[in-house]
Amino acid sequence: MREVPSWELEREARERGYAAVCGCDEAGAGPLAGRVYAGAVILPNELELPGLDDSKKLTETRREALYAQITAQAVAWAAAWVEPEEIDAINILNSRIKAMQLAIDALKPQADFALIDGNRDHGNQCAIATDHRMIVKGDSLSVSIAAASIVAKVSRDWYMREMAERYPQYEFERHKGYGTKRHYELLRKFGPCPIHRRTFLKSL
Repeated sequence: MREVPSWELEREARERGYAAVCGCDEAGAGPLAGRVYAGAVILPNELELPGLDDSKKLTETRREALYAQITAQAVAWAAAWVEPEEIDAINILNSRIKAMQLAIDALKPQADFALIDGNRDHGNQCAIATDHRMIVKGDSLSVSIAAASIVAKVSRDWYMREMAERYPQYEFERHKGYGTKRHYELLRKFGPCPIHRRTFLKSL
């Protein structure tokens, strides 16, 4: 049976004395273009969100429906990002971590503990400063991280739709900046635009 996100990790944190536990995740580490986004969410204890799962396992329609529910019901939620030029300057690991800490810092009320998807909490320039626990595949295990993954993914998809209107020749609405065959074809035809990550285009 496939795992679905539960409240177990949040309960463990509360048992250790933390009162405001957030989940945090990022979206868009791999694409050739656009910002990397992060979401942070504090949910009411034991809130039920039917159908909640890792954002990558959901359809776009389902993600957007859950995004509306999460943002309406959360105690606090935030999305933050790092621009492509900064990704090129400090690398994607530092950028992911910076975006996650920015999202956590933007929560009102503030979180006193963060459950964070992944296994890296620092690069050579940026680190998670909030008390936290790293959870591998956390978006499949924790309700709060799954909610944060949806906030990050939907926020980034909306941004990439805006970029598709600004730079229609790249068809960002189709691939969201990821390195698909079609995206590479268009890059070879038109060259990079201002939101392409130059450090990701070495194979062109």
